[in-house]
Amino acid sequence: MSSFSIYLVGMVVLIGGLAYGAHLAGLAPQWIAVGVVVLLGLGIVKAVSRTRRPDPPSA
Repeated sequence: MSSFSIYLVGMVVLIGGLAYGAHLAGLAPQWIAVGVVVLLGLGIVKAVSRTRRPDPPSA
């Protein structure tokens, strides 16, 4: 399993826990969905930036 996929699995678990907590706190489902989409997008951007290999130097 690559570092990217491990990072995304961790983000999905974190987002799932936060969404469940928001549901138990009584937040409206549409706001929970907005939060999930935003956090998932941030997680993907962060995972790509952390696991991206540097560009080779141009000779």
